[in-house]
Amino acid sequence: MEAARRIGVDLTVASERPSTLEAANPAGLLTLDFQHPERAADEAHAFARQHPIDAVVGVDDDSAVVGAAVAERLRLKGNPLQAALAARDKHRQRELLAAARVPVPGFALHRLDEDAREMAKQVVYPCVLKPLRLSASRGVIRADDPASFVAAHARLSALLAGCDTAFLVEDFVPGYEVALEGLLVNRRLHVLALFDKPDPLDGPFFEETIYVTPSRAPAGLQKSIAQCAERAARALGLTEGPVHAELRYNERGPWLIELAARPIGGRCSAVLRFGDGVTLEELILRHALGMPIPSLEREVVAAGVMMIPIPGAGVLQEVRGIAEAKTVPLVEDVQITAHPGERLVPFPEGSRYPGFIFARGATPAAVETALREAHRRLAFTLLPPPPPASSAIHSPP
Repeated sequence: MEAARRIGVDLTVASERPSTLEAANPAGLLTLDFQHPERAADEAHAFARQHPIDAVVGVDDDSAVVGAAVAERLRLKGNPLQAALAARDKHRQRELLAAARVPVPGFALHRLDEDAREMAKQVVYPCVLKPLRLSASRGVIRADDPASFVAAHARLSALLAGCDTAFLVEDFVPGYEVALEGLLVNRRLHVLALFDKPDPLDGPFFEETIYVTPSRAPAGLQKSIAQCAERAARALGLTEGPVHAELRYNERGPWLIELAARPIGGRCSAVLRFGDGVTLEELILRHALGMPIPSLEREVVAAGVMMIPIPGAGVLQEVRGIAEAKTVPLVEDVQITAHPGERLVPFPEGSRYPGFIFARGATPAAVETALREAHRRLAFTLLPPPPPASSAIHSPP
């Protein structure tokens, strides 16, 4: 919304739940059926008869699919619906990437109602259990032996109860992990930023913490990583708009772990600036609208963001040390997005970080050091989580 204001365009916010203000702002708020993209496209088409639409942009995994359907229906710039669906479904994505010989972990599709002990005898260890549609590493669990596989299966089954019946079992790929932020323009991938993830992501859970750019990987390796991401986008059939890819690299080169047809999630995009202070969202809107883009080059200085680790299970009471954390040299901002009284749930069941720390400086190493020092000054006070609700059966006398 801020990006639209800055470039002077009107914005309609489409969501899956109606807003109480929708009647008062019929041109600015719209309710769409996110569960049925084709139906959402019909609803957007009817809306466009009264309020013309020049571009559509999805901001997360579900709305990227809906946005593709709307763009197809209105003949606007965007990804084909089938490509967006393939990017959204981890199993379909794996199939297409493997067929195109993009390096991906070995994988197999399983059902939650299969016998976990029998599955545990057949898989190769270490492996990773992964939901098909959840994001932000939620539900992703590493298993190193049959006992940990059975335990991981039980946790995943509880998490997905009533939501999904299938999951992936993938080979664990050792190595260093990076995140690539890019923009597809007529099928060509423009790399906007390559983030290092300096904290090892070896499991058993995969909570992300620090992103720092520019990457400290050698230039030749960075080129290989970008080529791997572009091949993946092409294999999925993606053509236009933002992509966010997670890759690993080791002595065998880069491996594509995930690719999403959306920008980086949460508030992390605030770490990116282009040209003369242009934000990532401005670039995305300008591209969708066919407006001139001043620059796709990220600013010269290093930048980083820490997704503040979830401090434990419980109800947040207070956060101390925020002012002290903001005084750390190179730190630009500390944002606590969790509010007092909010229940914090650690990974793999949880996915909501309690806040973010942003820093900029001359080198990636200096930025990383500043982020860690700012986090060290924060102290979270949690109350025990409430006990699960109990139920009683009352029989008539």
